[in-house]
Amino acid sequence: MTLYLTNTLTRKKEEFKPINSPNVGIYSCGPTVYWNQHVGHMYAFVQWDTMVRFLRFLGYNVTWVVNITDVGHLTGENEGNPDIGEDKMEKGAKREGVSVWQIAEKYIKQFMDSLELLNIQKPDVLPRATEHIKEQIGLAEKIEKNGFAYQTKKGLVFDTGKFKDYAKFAGIKLDKLKKRTDVQDDPEKKNPWDFFLWAADPTHVMKWPSLWGEGYPGWHIECTAMSTKYLGDNFDIHTGGFEHISVHHTNEIAQGYGAFGHKTANYWLHNAHLLGEGGLKMSKSLGNFVTVQDLKKAGYDPIAFRYLVLTSHYKKGLNFSYKALDSARTALNNLREQVAAARSQTTRTVLSQEKDEKRRQFNEDFLVAMNDDLNTSKALAVLWSALKSNIPSEDKYDLAMSFDEVLGLKLKEVSKVSEVPQVSQEVKKMLEEREKLRKEEKYEEADKVRKEIEAKGYRLEDSSEGVKVIRL
Repeated sequence: MTLYLTNTLTRKKEEFKPINSPNVGIYSCGPTVYWNQHVGHMYAFVQWDTMVRFLRFLGYNVTWVVNITDVGHLTGENEGNPDIGEDKMEKGAKREGVSVWQIAEKYIKQFMDSLELLNIQKPDVLPRATEHIKEQIGLAEKIEKNGFAYQTKKGLVFDTGKFKDYAKFAGIKLDKLKKRTDVQDDPEKKNPWDFFLWAADPTHVMKWPSLWGEGYPGWHIECTAMSTKYLGDNFDIHTGGFEHISVHHTNEIAQGYGAFGHKTANYWLHNAHLLGEGGLKMSKSLGNFVTVQDLKKAGYDPIAFRYLVLTSHYKKGLNFSYKALDSARTALNNLREQVAAARSQTTRTVLSQEKDEKRRQFNEDFLVAMNDDLNTSKALAVLWSALKSNIPSEDKYDLAMSFDEVLGLKLKEVSKVSEVPQVSQEVKKMLEEREKLRKEEKYEEADKVRKEIEAKGYRLEDSSEGVKVIRL
């Protein structure tokens, strides 16, 4: 069975062929740590974590690199030009009255906490831009030596005119870009869309010495420098958001050709956006963002958000609403009920030929779904079908544990109901009745009891400690 991925480079769904199987190198554009990462950002990381999990499930040795941008990302990027505006790190420091280094530490911690809450595996390498200045300067020098860059009073600029396929990746109409007025940030630029490899600016708070003057690296050079340092100058997969195609990844590809004479990544994968309430893109500038920590404070299990993300496809994005999250939470709790019921059966039975064939078919259907460009919603449907089937409970549980290695819903932590303190005897008896019905695989009746408990002012969450009863 073959894995197919949609490659932005060719605009086709292609068979995935690793450069050096069974090893796979993946680079994902990481956070700019000047503010909290919201659930719109985390939508992407859940998707790419699921891809990494699936590749490992298939037996590949994956090295996943996610960078930390803590310098050089300018506010002009919001308008399509990352060479203008204020550095986001400096802007964040001014906003909070602390140093840029303190801002970085604060929001790196928030990002790592968000990963943990969503059960996203920690990337194998988390390089920080400020800790790889030497590599970025070295790469810029190489690009300049190869004739793909020129120096102005404002720094070292990549000469896009030397790379004939510059506009190809994003299908950019350069003649339209010429008419823009917001990109005239350096009068010495040969073309308005030429971009900085190094910005010479001695007034910048974060600055380092270089051949082109004291200053800081361009946003794009950091990703090319760090991805190739840890994965080599040709690696398998590069991921990012759709918004990266036209500028950031177009410039990364140009840098790769300027430095090495070839593309750095073979497959470029891009996720669509998670939209906030009202269909607007969730963003800091609009002030409509929600963090994973906000969801937790509101009483939601963050894994419910992960479940919601898995109901979408990475290329299509998702409309976020609390109504949708409530539905995902209910579905997750019902899923946990079925897993807990299956787990409670400990006697291994011999499968009939029919049921053995069903189990094999569930395995195959799951692989078919995930191999089809990471179709997680279909994979979830296969899990539900397996749990609702007539195969023995032990086999349902085994399938759930196997599939969850990819889905990451922490189903292994679901346990039987434990003694629940601080509830009335009536509610306690109802909880016991619910568990009895789950053991008997009477899921609809068990769900009815759950709803009766919730009507009395409680919410139930199945967790590793048992059933959590939360008073509303």
